[in-house]
Amino acid sequence: MEKSLFRYIWTHSKRDQLIVCAVVLASLPFYFMSLDLPRQIVNQAIQGEAFRDGNPTAPFLHLSFGWPQWLGGGTVEIFEGFQVGRLGLLFGLSCLFLFFVIVNGAFKYWINVAKGVLGERMLRRMRFDLFSMVLRFTPDALRNVKSSETATIIKDEVEPIGGFIGDAFITPIFLGMQAITALAFIMIQNVWLGLIALAVIAIQFTIIPRLRRELLRLGKQRQLASRQLAGRIAEVQDGIEVVHVHNAYNWERAEIGHRLFNLFTIRLKIYNRKFFVKSLNNFLAQLTPFFFYAIGGYFALRGTLDIGQLVAVIGAYRELPPPLKELIDWDQQRLDVQVKYDQVTQHFAEERLAPLLESREEAEADRPLVGPLVAEDIRVAGPHGDMIIEGGAFTLELPARVALVSNGGAAASSLARIVARRTSEFNGRIRISERDLTQLPISVVGRRIAYAGVDPILFPGSIRDNLIYGLRTKPLARSEEEKKEMERRIAEASKTGNPVESIGDRWVDYERIGARDESDLDRILLDLLDRIGMGDTIYLFGLAGRIDPERHLALAERVVEARRRLRETFQSNGMADLVEPFDPGRYNSQATIAENLLFGVPISDEFKGRNLAENSQFRSAIDRAGLTDDLVRMGLQIAETMTEIFEGLPPGHSLFEQFSFIGAEELPEFGAILRRHARGEGNLKREDRTRLLALPLAYIEARHRLGLLDDTLTARIVEARGLVREVLAKSISEGVEFYDPERYCAAAPMRDNLLFGRVSYQVANARIRVAEAIATVVRELDLVEDIERIGLDYQVGTAGRLLSPQERASVSLVRCLVKRPDILVIDGALAPFEEARSQQLLKLLLELLDQQSLFMVLPNDRQAGAFDVQLRFRDGQIITEEAAARALRSARPEPDDAQRVTGEVA
Repeated sequence: MEKSLFRYIWTHSKRDQLIVCAVVLASLPFYFMSLDLPRQIVNQAIQGEAFRDGNPTAPFLHLSFGWPQWLGGGTVEIFEGFQVGRLGLLFGLSCLFLFFVIVNGAFKYWINVAKGVLGERMLRRMRFDLFSMVLRFTPDALRNVKSSETATIIKDEVEPIGGFIGDAFITPIFLGMQAITALAFIMIQNVWLGLIALAVIAIQFTIIPRLRRELLRLGKQRQLASRQLAGRIAEVQDGIEVVHVHNAYNWERAEIGHRLFNLFTIRLKIYNRKFFVKSLNNFLAQLTPFFFYAIGGYFALRGTLDIGQLVAVIGAYRELPPPLKELIDWDQQRLDVQVKYDQVTQHFAEERLAPLLESREEAEADRPLVGPLVAEDIRVAGPHGDMIIEGGAFTLELPARVALVSNGGAAASSLARIVARRTSEFNGRIRISERDLTQLPISVVGRRIAYAGVDPILFPGSIRDNLIYGLRTKPLARSEEEKKEMERRIAEASKTGNPVESIGDRWVDYERIGARDESDLDRILLDLLDRIGMGDTIYLFGLAGRIDPERHLALAERVVEARRRLRETFQSNGMADLVEPFDPGRYNSQATIAENLLFGVPISDEFKGRNLAENSQFRSAIDRAGLTDDLVRMGLQIAETMTEIFEGLPPGHSLFEQFSFIGAEELPEFGAILRRHARGEGNLKREDRTRLLALPLAYIEARHRLGLLDDTLTARIVEARGLVREVLAKSISEGVEFYDPERYCAAAPMRDNLLFGRVSYQVANARIRVAEAIATVVRELDLVEDIERIGLDYQVGTAGRLLSPQERASVSLVRCLVKRPDILVIDGALAPFEEARSQQLLKLLLELLDQQSLFMVLPNDRQAGAFDVQLRFRDGQIITEEAAARALRSARPEPDDAQRVTGEVA
């Protein structure tokens, strides 16, 4: 980015700035006329100067132009005007004044809107430019740059800069010309009053900016303190688990409190200085009217200044302070914004960014990375100045399978990061054929090299989104929906330097992975996940997933058919007692009372959990069914039982999980409710009844076995089911999707749609046997792939936190394999797996990458035998050992070191 803010603004917005400035200049004659009309109204209409010679009428809208004497003199009549009386002239001039007020207001409206649009466009451009530079941060720079601070800069700190951009050139011209026009008008009326106004203005523009310099310094401190506060909060959030483990709540609270106090102190100083300057500025602004009233009145009494001129001067000066004040504020904002801009450019310093190459060079460099890989005089220094690799050199022929055998140090990982272009902090040269690896364009490196490290990075989204991330390099086709909005979006993007491509376009390069369409791509992804050992996990994710039956009508119908087949399987194999199906006319003893009453799946939070007990629609339905008092009494029984069971137990006891009605922290509250009820304090409060009502709604007789349900009550619950459905069906907003044996329930997961019931709590190993039965029916009806496709839509969460370490590592490996790189570098990516699984994955990688290069960091020699070349590290040197040399050495009983084939050692 440009070092100067004004140069950056002018470079990208000079056309728009000039257009608005032209409109500003066009508005000045109208502004001048609005200042002069009060004088004409007072002198000509009210005091009657236009009728002084006894004329009953005077011209209105008389337009003429007088030539100067040096051009020959004379007057050119443009329009003779209308002859009107005194009252007509008064109302005519007043209406003309109102017209100019409206015109000036329209000019200001257009100019302010144009400034706002210009500022927003430039803000959009600036944020995009900064984000583009974020994408160019080198891996080494990222170690020293906090992501939270970078996000704060792009989101918040450039906001005032964007607000200033529209004012950068337009505001001083607009306000300055208005102030000059008003000052010139005052000078025309009376030179002395004009000089007084000019003197006060000079004092304001001299003293106020000097007093505000301290505000700039304090503003810079405030900005840095705010950014550091945001960074510290992000650090605590990222490490919140450590805070919990070590009980460091008070320390972190105190540390943030200290930062907030420092920020408060800085802001307090800013307020004191700011309002002192503001008070002084207001005093100087009010000092000029004093001189106008005193000196202007004196001139009026002496007859050297008429009343109309004095009124016009005072009116003109009333228009002078606002633009002057805004000009001073603009100057303050300019200095403040320049400081912010300087800090932004320092954060995105050029030395932190990877160089950009021209597209022609990218096209020339985008060739397969094969041929001799030559490393010369590689030197890598550690953080304490020690040499990790010193003078290392080797030569390989790519493609090759290369094992980087670690000696317990950081040399192997350092070399792996060099080969993967993940670091530039090394000396020496490494090239493939004649191409310097460090000079390859970023886009070529991204397509041709893949890197899987010890800490895989996943983005929020589905597993599929993360797997195909490397296939989204450029849009390949435009969707029909995007074509409709394309013209407007492209036009706006071209004005702000934003990309014209849309995420609605087709970005996935199917041909690169050998797929024909999205369905074929999913099949390839599922095959890779299955081979990597994640097939069963994806299947389970699919069973827990949901689909839209309207979009996937055929699949929904097949799931309903599988539901019937599964029911028949249970009946024919004597497994009917494993699952109690949902039946509209029967109570399901394996489900909660809430599930039995709703007979459906809540799709709104107000019908979930304890919110259901507070829902007015649900309460009215069970009131009509006469169930409320019975359920409240049941809640009292549950509360009594739970308080007795949990008395004296620590909060983490397993009984709290088994009886999940009441948490340990809620026991005192329910104890108080029970005491109030035992004292006979009349009817329970509504809040107490609601809390007690929520307890039985989560009750399952087969699981909790408190003996609170009998046949009579269950029959009444089934009967109330119809009332609940009737009341909720009349509601404006849909809160529950009801069960239907013949339809797919979109709100329920795939597993529940297949079972359409609840697994029995009484039968041992029921869940395992049911899962096996589901798997059998799913295979028979060829639904496995469809369910696994649903599993690809599983959301991984922030940074993949909803996946286990093994699952994150698997997704990262498959993501690398999907884009079919020329070179795959594995640096600790198999660490989350046990040794047997790690060996299986290594064998699979060697099989899949038979035509590509694989560089893998190994902790020891156990798995190194499968590689063509082994790179070992000894005393800072790199020793190359090829497979042929190992075979030769193993064939001889006592190999000599001199017979070992080694690479160059510096």
